[in-house]
Amino acid sequence: MSVDQPPQPGWPPRDPTVPVRPPKVRKSRPRRLLRMLFGTLLLAAVLLTGGFITGYLLVDIPTANAAATAQSNVYLYADGTQIARDGEVDRENVRLARVPRAVRHAVLAAEDRDFYSQPAVDPKAMVRGAWNTLTGKGRQSGSTITQQYVKNYYLGQEQTVTRKVKEFFIAIKLHREKSKNEIFEGYLNTSYFGRSAYGIQAAARAYYDKDAEDLDTAQGAYLASLLKAPTAYDVATHPQNRPKALARWRYVLDGMVKERWLTPAARSATAFPAPRTARPATGLSGQRGYIVKAVEDHLTSSGVIDAKTLARGGHRITTTLERSKQDAFVAAVDEQVMSRLDPARNPADRFVRVGGAAIDPATGRVVALYGGVDYTRQFVNNATRRDYQVGSAFKPFVLTAALENAAQTQDGRPITPNTYYDGTNKRPVEGWDGGVYDPANEDDVSYGEITVRSATDSSVNAVYAQMAVDVGPAEVKETAIALGLPPDTPDLNASPSIALGAATASALDMAEAYATLANHGRHSAYTLVDKVTRNGQELELPVPESRQAVSREAADTTTAVLRGVVETGTGTAAQSAGRPAAGKTGTAEDDRAAWFAGYTPDLATVVTMMGQDPGTGEQKPLYGALGEPRINGGGPPAEIWGQFTREALSGMEPREFELQLGEGAEELEEATDEHPEPPEAPRPGHGPGRDRQDGPDERP
Repeated sequence: MSVDQPPQPGWPPRDPTVPVRPPKVRKSRPRRLLRMLFGTLLLAAVLLTGGFITGYLLVDIPTANAAATAQSNVYLYADGTQIARDGEVDRENVRLARVPRAVRHAVLAAEDRDFYSQPAVDPKAMVRGAWNTLTGKGRQSGSTITQQYVKNYYLGQEQTVTRKVKEFFIAIKLHREKSKNEIFEGYLNTSYFGRSAYGIQAAARAYYDKDAEDLDTAQGAYLASLLKAPTAYDVATHPQNRPKALARWRYVLDGMVKERWLTPAARSATAFPAPRTARPATGLSGQRGYIVKAVEDHLTSSGVIDAKTLARGGHRITTTLERSKQDAFVAAVDEQVMSRLDPARNPADRFVRVGGAAIDPATGRVVALYGGVDYTRQFVNNATRRDYQVGSAFKPFVLTAALENAAQTQDGRPITPNTYYDGTNKRPVEGWDGGVYDPANEDDVSYGEITVRSATDSSVNAVYAQMAVDVGPAEVKETAIALGLPPDTPDLNASPSIALGAATASALDMAEAYATLANHGRHSAYTLVDKVTRNGQELELPVPESRQAVSREAADTTTAVLRGVVETGTGTAAQSAGRPAAGKTGTAEDDRAAWFAGYTPDLATVVTMMGQDPGTGEQKPLYGALGEPRINGGGPPAEIWGQFTREALSGMEPREFELQLGEGAEELEEATDEHPEPPEAPRPGHGPGRDRQDGPDERP
């Protein structure tokens, strides 16, 4: 073959010694892809299973976050209407049983209709929610109620992968440890409904001013619709969103019909329940703060709850306060004092403070409490503070002690309302070995020979200082404590000055003591609280003690004398109450406080007006306040007392006092405002008589 010719097939010849290899067969492409896909799925399954097992083992159920467990204490009037709630979180946990079935169904229709029949997590819903979020159809979590509860109670609201993973595993574990009802109850108590309200109870109050257990189907459906977008669906706050809110509300109701939780007929008859207008957060403003602090002190001092437990919140506290009487007290102070203040014209007006308390004599229940103009402006409670002298409002305790102990004068005469004393100004008391004590009468007026009754009407210091020595200062102190003053009352000393009110009891203390006189000498320790519950469990409250502190004759005779103070004495302004009343005025040293303490058969009330520098806290005289030269107990305090008592007891028939007078007081009811003639000669130890002069209330 020529070299230039191309090679021919079969050339060069095959070497017979070399074996022939079969041709390669290519595998089909689909089979290869299937094997790769299978391997990938198997690997993914292994990884997912391993990841699930790892996550399940590593993620524990944590302790609840602080925000989820924080609750406020709720304070209620005796009729169940709300006074205030304290704490930063507006939440009050309620048992699931307290939530109406229709409201529960509304929430399920809105959030998770298969809650009771499905697992704790719904992977399909989670994938769907993630897809909708990624494709711009809105952020959707796809979470079940269990997952939402986990987020609210154990975790937080941040939108992160880590939080979602934890939520997933905690929900699965929680489902194994808690019942559906427990989880649903927790969800209802931790969900946010807008208006700073956490939980169904707070939401019911915020939107409809009622308890959760009183919600109807329409209201429950509206609250359930808020869970999706609380602020956007609040039609009272954002009227422009009303169409969206209505659509959501209808969606909830339609869901209830679909699940056969609501009949079509009932659905058709359901009208949209417009929520009340959102109210600004008032916290502890006005009287609320004073009441809350007084109740807290009452509960902790009585040992019902320790301060640390109370601070954790979650308590529902029903007080003894009656809303109508509380409002009447505020109105009386506003009209008689606050509306008259003009610091620009009367500089002393900036010192004015008012406090007071009212008690039902038969039960010891505090029915009204006035702590000051506004707790956020003046945080010291003027009803419970113990730093102002009570002045001559203390004198009835001296008289009661004299009657109870059958005391005698220095010359051996029994002390009765008709017993004569020397009312000479600055007359040194006799029978006291603790040094010279010669108190001045108001405006240095001398009264000469004067009966105990008349000396009480005019509040004569000289008479009562001597009477305290005649009875025994220790016995006077003992009687005051028996009537209701705390044993640790500041300056409650066993000396003649005790008669003139050097002690600094609170208005609430004094009201308790005067209530004992009104109750014929039977003492009941005051109470501010009717009931306390926490998480549906009622706490045990101490049973109020009731005992005969002094004899009925001693108490009733004192009452008869104090009726004269209102009828003809220094407390005539209290006649504006329009019913039989007994009382006593009092003015502290240098006019730094003025008091009126009085009672009817149905109500004992003490009002005090005090002077305090708002900058330094120093006690100040009230000279010139309200444009008056002086302020005494027969002025604004008695005027407040009269108006409050009239309004507080409106609708009740006036009752006369049913008195059992003691020996020597038989003529008391027949006595006139004319004083009997003094005896011809002064009695031993009771200096020469002088003409009686009228004068205002006294100061010690």
